[in-house]
Amino acid sequence: QVQLVESGGGLVQPGGSLRLSCAASGSIFSIYAMTWYRQAPGKQRELVASIISGRGINYADSVKGRFTISRDNSKNTGNLQMNSLKPEDTAVYYCNAKGVDGFGTAKVVWGQGTQVTVSS
Repeated sequence: QVQLVESGGGLVQPGGSLRLSCAASGSIFSIYAMTWYRQAPGKQRELVASIISGRGINYADSVKGRFTISRDNSKNTGNLQMNSLKPEDTAVYYCNAKGVDGFGTAKVVWGQGTQVTVSS
């Protein structure tokens, strides 16, 4: 069983920074795509940033120039560096990973979510 564990959320003032991390644990799992989503109260879940092997990186327009996604394939971890945070970035952030397990089966795994609150 593969699990994604997220960390790094919290309360930060506008203009501040946070770094979210996502780590895969459990069974063998080779990640080829990692995506961060977020969901604010009363709104639909939206894609924030994705990093896909062989295809590059993609950001939502609302976070371009402020957020940076990265991945460490050797450690099966990913990060989302968030700078110049705004109140509208307040949401629960979810990590999503697509990969292949030790049996060659493709899997999609979600993290439990971590709360990010931007407020003065």
